Amino acid sequence: MEAVRPDGIRQVGAGKRVCVVGASGKLGRYLVQHALDRGYEVVGVCREQSVGKLAGFEGRITVVPGPTDDRAVIARAVEGCDAVLTVLAPWGMHHYASGTAQAVLDHARPEARLVFSCGWHITRDGKDVYSRWFRVSVAVVKVLAKLVRMVDVDDQVEACRRIFASDTRWTVVRGSDLEEGESQGLPVWSRHVGDPVLASNRTRRVDFALFMVEAIENEDLVREAPAIVGRLTPSALAHTAPGRGA
Repeated sequence: MEAVRPDGIRQVGAGKRVCVVGASGKLGRYLVQHALDRGYEVVGVCREQSVGKLAGFEGRITVVPGPTDDRAVIARAVEGCDAVLTVLAPWGMHHYASGTAQAVLDHARPEARLVFSCGWHITRDGKDVYSRWFRVSVAVVKVLAKLVRMVDVDDQVEACRRIFASDTRWTVVRGSDLEEGESQGLPVWSRHVGDPVLASNRTRRVDFALFMVEAIENEDLVREAPAIVGRLTPSALAHTAPGRGA
């Protein structure tokens, strides 16, 4: 049986097995906690050197150590999972994000819910409207990241291109600027950046994770790329309409 809390969050029963790819990062650990709170069985994937960051979940989750773009690691982790939550981290210059996405697309069960994280810079249909400042910021980050060879933003774009082209039950959650803090509840979303509801450009990281976990049970988000913003930000409070992500 399912209940709905006053903040719009579904309470679901146990029985589902959920894999969190990139479980040791800040967003990943929130994903793990939200999944456990819903009674899911959780499998976490992270690099071997980061396993210690999941010590707080010892005895409550199964950890599969290894690079998240390693197809054998992903195949082992997602086996039998009803949903896979993937943090698309564009680390390095060796196609880490696209390799991770492709491994999940190829090895997850055909009927599994696949939920991926990325930023607002990803566009599905070219209809997103970005401010000049946002475009300049993304361009600067791309150049600086490639100079130090630590992050490849274009590879995250390629990862999402592959997801959008797949026939899986995917959702790509596009996050605004993130901050720490107490949960404000389930974020508000729109199909396109540029919608006034998103103008505040701020979401609590804990709520980004909350939205991703909520998407597992939300059939309306299948093959959608929602751009999200914090539920209690000024723009969300001013422009939220009934049925719009709350």
